Amino acid sequence: MMPLCIFLVLLSEICQVPAVDKTSGITQDSGVITAEVGQSVTLKCLCRNDAVNFFFWYQQSLGGKPLIISTWMKHSTEATISPAYERRFQVLAEEEGINHLVITDLRLSDSATYYCGILEFNEIEFGQGAFLHVKTSLSNIHAVVHQPELETFRWGDSVNLSCTVYTEKCAGEQNLYWFRHGVAQPAIMYHNAGKCMKDSHMENCTLNLAIKSVSSSDAGMYYCALASCGEIVFGQGTRVKIAGSTSLCPGVLSELAVSIILLLVLALVMYKLKKKICSVCKGTVSHLTCSAASDTTSQDADALHYAALSLKRTSERHRQEESVESVCVYSRVKSSRVK
Repeated sequence: MMPLCIFLVLLSEICQVPAVDKTSGITQDSGVITAEVGQSVTLKCLCRNDAVNFFFWYQQSLGGKPLIISTWMKHSTEATISPAYERRFQVLAEEEGINHLVITDLRLSDSATYYCGILEFNEIEFGQGAFLHVKTSLSNIHAVVHQPELETFRWGDSVNLSCTVYTEKCAGEQNLYWFRHGVAQPAIMYHNAGKCMKDSHMENCTLNLAIKSVSSSDAGMYYCALASCGEIVFGQGTRVKIAGSTSLCPGVLSELAVSIILLLVLALVMYKLKKKICSVCKGTVSHLTCSAASDTTSQDADALHYAALSLKRTSERHRQEESVESVCVYSRVKSSRVK
């Protein structure tokens, strides 16, 4: 029973480990990273796998395609930076396995998702990605994003997150997005046009995010954002909590049940087997003892020799006992059996 309890505790601890921003080979910054125009930022990426030969950095703007920033070959002194990023982008690769990206003199156009990638045995793998939000104190747009501070959902429910955006009309394109931060999944952008109502001055848009069958991996911070006129306006974020969640991972519940049943069956089989072995042992000892005693008696019986002894009596005494029959005395002689 004690090993089973230890097993359950360890399994529970494993499933309750908070989400880490890493894949099987890469550890990189993830979620939403905020910085201001003109500042510098370092996006960290680490991989200690000896089989990795190349490191990469990619940039993906909202609605755009991934563009390669840098390539670094293992054991090389420095990385190769693409011409479009040479001036303000730098890769720190001073130690083996480190591939940090440094961006200086930040601009609004640097707002994008940055992916660290590796090449291992002709297979490319990417980290979860980090969204860099570059903002300015002097915004050219007037927009407000309202979203609830906290939402509590029950395990297994299908729910909707909602936010409302109030913004002035802009000559450029306007898009609404959802971002995740601090959850088990990557900070993927969810693009949604939303439902908007327009009047002469303002535009009122409602953006929903559907989450099916919520679990503990969905807990975290969700940001609603408006991309308009080259800028991005974020809401304060909605913290999502999952109530009534089990401490065990959903994917292992069935396996855990099967394991417990197998352990119980194995324990029962071992108990019966041990009991049977003990019974056989006891029966064997008794049987051997009895057999040994029987063999000894048989051997003794085979080794008995009977002989009649005639006792000579004096004539005088013989005359006194003439009327008495001759007396025979039998003596047992034990001899060793010749092997």
